Amino acid sequence: MSGVTIRSGADLKKAHGVVILLHGRGGSARDILSLSRILSSDPGLAFLAPQAEDSTWYPLSFLAPREENEPKLGIALKTITTLLEIVESAGLARNRVVIGGFSQGACLATEYVASNPAPYAGLFAFTGGLIGPLGSDLNKSGDLTGMPAFLGAGDPDPHVPWSRVEESAAVLSAMGANVDLRRYPGKMHSISEEEVQAARALIATALQK
Repeated sequence: MSGVTIRSGADLKKAHGVVILLHGRGGSARDILSLSRILSSDPGLAFLAPQAEDSTWYPLSFLAPREENEPKLGIALKTITTLLEIVESAGLARNRVVIGGFSQGACLATEYVASNPAPYAGLFAFTGGLIGPLGSDLNKSGDLTGMPAFLGAGDPDPHVPWSRVEESAAVLSAMGANVDLRRYPGKMHSISEEEVQAARALIATALQK
């Protein structure tokens, strides 16, 4: 199913908002799309979930040198651009799009929004952060003024250091985003009910008709 984007909710041409969902390493578009039922009850929202080749957006840790995750990282980021172009061709601007994901998908979502700043409706990252080695310069240029962003993660987490989540929140805040950062001591590498409810609230506010 690589390269396929699956959908739920409203038809794009009739939707008043869109949520792009990015699955984690080893996950699937179908798995992450199942969250749509609890992320919103708004019948006017469309949900899009692309499928990564071999269920992996890039081969190594998000903390590896970026060049070692190429060319798949670049292809993954381009996938989001392509989806946004499809959304725009249906008549919806980026300020009607929320981008979110889990784990590897959360890293991809955060990196995309920070590296391609625009007036997105919002961002949520379930256990993820900006991509690059520890100690690298993560600062980005551009304007995300007023964009709501939720970043939540367990601490400690076996794949995503809490320090990187904090750094990512700081970068987004410096770009003008309104960041809701939440640390969950001892949480497993999973999506908690509290995180889902935080994303649900973000979507409801950001994409209200």
